[in-house]
Amino acid sequence: MLEFIRTSPLVAIFVTLVAYRAAIAINRHFRGHPLSNPVLVGCLLLLAWLVATGTTFDHYIRGGQFIQMLLGPATVALAVPLYSNLARLKRAALPLALSIGIGGLTGIVSAVGFGAVAGLPHEVLLSLSTRAVTTPIAMGVSQGIGGIPELSAMFVILSGIFGAVIVKPLFGWLRLNDETVLGVSTGIAAHGIGMARVFQISEPAGAFAGLAMGLNGLFTAVVVPLLVGFIHP
Repeated sequence: MLEFIRTSPLVAIFVTLVAYRAAIAINRHFRGHPLSNPVLVGCLLLLAWLVATGTTFDHYIRGGQFIQMLLGPATVALAVPLYSNLARLKRAALPLALSIGIGGLTGIVSAVGFGAVAGLPHEVLLSLSTRAVTTPIAMGVSQGIGGIPELSAMFVILSGIFGAVIVKPLFGWLRLNDETVLGVSTGIAAHGIGMARVFQISEPAGAFAGLAMGLNGLFTAVVVPLLVGFIHP
């Protein structure tokens, strides 16, 4: 029985969905407290199950990959809120472009720079360079430049969770309430996980986050391969 639990793709899918549903319930119970972020809690619940059952990643991903396939359609579905807020997006076109260029480049340089100061291996630095974009883009770019796609995915998830947890307290501390600033900054720094959090606060802010996330992904996919030569082993 335990062997079936460890190796069955259906069990992996079921446990993933149950973990996330439980995480949403916990988040609602704590009234959306940043530390009860559904992605963070869901990951911890799933990790606890993997450790408790002795399930390896290779066995888990046989089922988990079917959920991962939904990342593409979920990203495409962002077109709906983008269209609903099209007029506001057009008015902010120039500031948005400048913010993405500066913010995206800062994210790349700072991540790699701190990694280099910490003495991380070359492959890890390459993997870090894509940490501010969505998982599919990060893994694809990482593989193309010689990084470790799985490590890039981990950095992406950690960045997103951190951004989703601190975004509301940080903006409250800074006394910022501009929806455009909230959405764009979160979309650039915390991609899809942060965007989901922003949508809970404001749909227009979520629309800006979705657009910033997509454009920053394109920016990163173009710029990172050009900067690889400056990331020395």
